[in-house]
Amino acid sequence: METPVLTNQDEFPSEEILFSHLGRSKTLWKAMFQSLHEHHPDLSEEWKYYKDGKSWLMKVTRKSKTVFWLSVISKAFRTTFYFTDKAESAILESSISEELKEQFRTGKYYNKIRGLTVTFKNKNDLQFAETLIDLKLKFM
Repeated sequence: METPVLTNQDEFPSEEILFSHLGRSKTLWKAMFQSLHEHHPDLSEEWKYYKDGKSWLMKVTRKSKTVFWLSVISKAFRTTFYFTDKAESAILESSISEELKEQFRTGKYYNKIRGLTVTFKNKNDLQFAETLIDLKLKFM
């Protein structure tokens, strides 16, 4: 995995700073958040600097439950979702890519959850993320 770029604890990830790192994936960022706000207005976004990973991460939540984590890398961004085994059949039957399904099947367990990371490179990744958001909300 690529290294996050938002590593300066004293520099809050403003839109200007984010867009300077995102490059052409800025359009995917805007589309992702437009869709998120339109379809899930009850979700909250919070940036926080995490000393253990030495970078800023965004946590997207519904009430006190985490829906996904977001990090910015050079020229892209990625979202990571954590699911328990009870979501496995829904994930494997969903419309996400075979690559993402394989990532989930072979993913490392953290306690009773496995992570699934979407790195935004094209419009298909937006659809995959929307599907995973819907699944996460269903299984929370």
